[in-house]
Amino acid sequence: MDKPSGVDAAQDSQLMSDHQTIERIFDHIDNGTTDLGDTVWREPVEHYHSQVRFDAEMTLLRQLPIPFCPSAALPKKGSYVARSAAGTPLLVVRGMDGAVRAFINACRHRGMQVASGQGCKKVFACPYHAWTYGLDGALKGIPGEAGFPGLKKQTHGLVEVSATELGGLIYVQQVGDIVPAQLENAPNFFTSDQVFFQQSAVEDNTNWKLITETLLEGYHIKSLHAQTFYPFGFDNINLVELFGANARIIFPFKRIEKLRSVAPRERKIDGMVTSVYHLFPNVSVALLSKHTSVTIMEPLSPSRTRLVSYFVMNPSTDEYPITLEAAKRDVEFVNNSGQEEDRATACAIQETVNTSANSHLTFGYFEKAIVHFHQQLAHHLN
Repeated sequence: MDKPSGVDAAQDSQLMSDHQTIERIFDHIDNGTTDLGDTVWREPVEHYHSQVRFDAEMTLLRQLPIPFCPSAALPKKGSYVARSAAGTPLLVVRGMDGAVRAFINACRHRGMQVASGQGCKKVFACPYHAWTYGLDGALKGIPGEAGFPGLKKQTHGLVEVSATELGGLIYVQQVGDIVPAQLENAPNFFTSDQVFFQQSAVEDNTNWKLITETLLEGYHIKSLHAQTFYPFGFDNINLVELFGANARIIFPFKRIEKLRSVAPRERKIDGMVTSVYHLFPNVSVALLSKHTSVTIMEPLSPSRTRLVSYFVMNPSTDEYPITLEAAKRDVEFVNNSGQEEDRATACAIQETVNTSANSHLTFGYFEKAIVHFHQQLAHHLN
């Protein structure tokens, strides 16, 4: 069986292979159809502005294993990424033993964050009073240690939270330990030779669910992206697959028509589709022509979200060569065109959800992945 685009077929065999995907896309093109759901979902608008609902969602985010960054963002021993996730400052580090560990980014003296951004270090020194910590989180040094009689270094290391590395992603769970069964459906997204080349963060005045919803359907491609994505793609032709709480949505490019003249078993899907994986609840992994992005929708308040994105270059092959410059152009096109339109739409909707215009937002058969998202969110919150 062909390997599903961008993932390991052996681990993620519940998803269609490349061959099956191409055939199904051709069926939809020929018949003017698309993958459909069987449920209409009505989400109360209160869930997009209620502080009570927001607090419950934040609690849930801390209880689940959620991708924090790609493994490629920690390429060597001492590499680290420090940022907030679900409202908690975290520090994720690759230790001298090669293992990845995650800590609450707070000095055990006065709570100052001991690291910021990303880089590579052998120790972390708190900028406030210079207490130092090793890559394993252990407290190594205290200036003027005599001024803290009775303090035991072995009990004052950075507070560790659960982390694991799987399929080229680093998952962090802030409350409790990650159970392997929780990630049994997780695809392998990246190979060890792929290069991390860019990171970005932007904030928008919108609820995190509204921006997530823009990623999960192609019903809006022609109307919202008429001058950006639509010239290259189709209107409302998508493949939607559900696996566990997650989903994969495939957006074919018009150039996939070139494969009709190629023998089925010789067809290559690389560069012919965009595959968007929604990893429940708030992460998107998008496999595009020349790069793959990992975007975390970090909720800041009921009406504000930070989008943290990591960009990894796709593997280059003789049949489909990719350069770093081409991958960067790919990112620029996506970020400065269609994604800006999606973000602006989510912000505009946020302005209406606390009015009397609607009691709920309606998601129909064309929005199967969004319905699944809200079903899963309701199930987990209940």
